Amino acid sequence: MTHILFIGQKPETVDFSDPALPPGFDAAKINAGIAIAVQTIEERGWQVDPCMITPDEAGLAQLDRALRARRYDCVVIGGGLRLPPKSLALFEQVINAVHKAAPQASIAFNTRPEDTAVAAARQIG
Repeated sequence: MTHILFIGQKPETVDFSDPALPPGFDAAKINAGIAIAVQTIEERGWQVDPCMITPDEAGLAQLDRALRARRYDCVVIGGGLRLPPKSLALFEQVINAVHKAAPQASIAFNTRPEDTAVAAARQIG
């Protein structure tokens, strides 16, 4: 079975006043997108583990536990972690954690939660 880890920032911790984020985003919309992502990944017959982290040491510890819990074929990192300039340090920490704990996994990037399965498929083939 193909295993996908979907990493994003916990929607309730996102600063929606950041002008780098698309207008109109809120936690409810992101959570709905995550649910769609999980459903579409599972429809492909893949196992998905969503890992929505807080932007702090506790979130990085959560990510480390998730990465060590199983061998992933692909890790998809959400746009909320990599697009806002003020999230750059967290994004770097996430990339380095994935590189260290899951070097065999492909890395993919989505543009929004709903296209996470498409992002993974680009790497899975």
